This record gives sequence, structure tokens and C-alpha cells, in this order.
Amino acid sequence: MKNEIRDFLDYLTYERNVSVNTIAAYRDDLESFVGFLCNEYFTMSRDQLDLRSADHLAIRSYLAHLARKKLSRASSARHLSALRSFFKYLMREGDVDANPARAVATPRREKHLPSVLQSSEIASLFEVPDLSSPLGIRDRAWLELLYASGLRISELVGIDIDDIELRARLVKVRGKGSKERIVPFGTKAEEAIRAYLEVRRSDEEALFVNYRGQRITVRSVRRLFSRYVREASLRAGISPHTLRHSFATHLLNAGADLRAIQELLGHASLSTTQKYTHLADWQLIEVYKKAHPRA
Repeated sequence: MKNEIRDFLDYLTYERNVSVNTIAAYRDDLESFVGFLCNEYFTMSRDQLDLRSADHLAIRSYLAHLARKKLSRASSARHLSALRSFFKYLMREGDVDANPARAVATPRREKHLPSVLQSSEIASLFEVPDLSSPLGIRDRAWLELLYASGLRISELVGIDIDDIELRARLVKVRGKGSKERIVPFGTKAEEAIRAYLEVRRSDEEALFVNYRGQRITVRSVRRLFSRYVREASLRAGISPHTLRHSFATHLLNAGADLRAIQELLGHASLSTTQKYTHLADWQLIEVYKKAHPRA
């Protein structure tokens, strides 16, 4: 089983050009499935495990196992998607005759409206970094860019200096599946980035670097963001992705076209972007309830 997983990940890496983050997620999901089969479903060693014995009943049991662990439906659906891709690859290689994961229904995902910050909350958050220190100036710059361009954190930390054009206020980012897109940003982000570049001391190609001059990590951005949220006394549950949600919702509320927002966010499907229309509808209802005398 270990060899099949390794070959599958190599196939995704070298033939399908799948992103590093997706490869890591597939590896974790498949290792989790193998662990369940060996330790709970069949009770055998990995060397004894036969791929052809993992039928649709085993996969259903695995999803039930994930549910008992309180894994969200979205995460369970991701695990199932990984298994479908894995067994599809094994069919192609002639290792199995059928894809058992195709016989298992995808868990219905819970529908949650994305959290969005108000403009005043964003202003409060952006005032927290200490602009008397180089690291504080750096943090103000990546905060401004996250909101100005609606970036994912992985896209933010992957930006190189050569990817950004300050005069045109454009940045090239690499999204999911290593797909590249060009995204604009505004004058506030430009000013913050220029201020950061004046104090940046590193030969690293990355735009945003840590105190050692190396590319900043996703984990560091999350940690710093959480600290700034606490210092700004904002509500719980706010993450860097909240700025991405806020970016899309504020554009939509200002009259931006949904397909334009889709392109800016790098969504492969318009249906993914449409969740922001539901949020806008919800906000209109809230405005109505507060403003109408007979609401």
C-alpha cells in the first residue's frame, strides 16, 4: 500500500502538476485511511493489506469513523475525494477492477455564511502593527495586501519580489493547482509595501521574509494575525481568510460583477463565488429588520 500511495503522489506531482499543499493533504488523507483499515477495519499489518479488499463498505465505515471523530462534513468530503482519485489512478494502472469510492455518496456539506469584517473593524486591525519596527511595517504591508487583493495565505507567502509591480499596482500569485493569475491592489497597499521595502533587509527572493531574512511561513502569518485580532479586540473566529471573504463581499456590495470577483479570487467554479450573494442577501435582511418600522 505504501508503494501505491507513493506512486500516486508522484503521478500527481509530475504528471498532473498538482500543488504542494494538495499533495500534502492527499498524503495525510490516504495515510489516515490505511491506518483505519489496518488498525480498526481489518486488524492487520500494512504488509498484509490487500487493496482489492477495500470495498465500498470499508469506505463507508471509514467515513463513519471520521464522523465519530467529530470531523466536519467538508473534511470528510475531502477525504472521500482523495480516495476517489486514488482508486481511479489504481484502475488506470490495472491494480484494481473498480473504484469503490464512487459507490459512496459524498457527505452533504453544512452551509455556513462566511464571516465578514466591517470597514471600521478592518481599520482597527490594520492600526495594531507597530510601525516603529521593521517587522511591524512588514505586517502592515501583508495585512493591506491580503485585503486589497483577496489572497489566500498560501498565495501571500508564495509571492516573490519579481511578482509585484508597484507602479501598476499588480501582483502575480500562484493559486490552487499552481494556476497563476494577476490581481490588482490599491494605493493603501502600495504605500504599505513601499514602506516595507525600504526597511526590508534580505537577499531572499520572497517578498515577505521573517526576522532571519527567510520566506515567512503560513503558520507565522496565522500566529501574527491571531495576535493582532486579540489586540484589536475583535470578535472571536476571525482568521486571515476572513479578509478574503471581506474583500469579495465588499466588492459585491459595491456593485462588482460576480464573474469578475470569481477571476480575482481564482475560483475555478462560479458556484464557489456565489456564496457571497447569499451573504449579501442576508445583510440586506438585517438592514431591513433594523430600519423598517414594521420589520
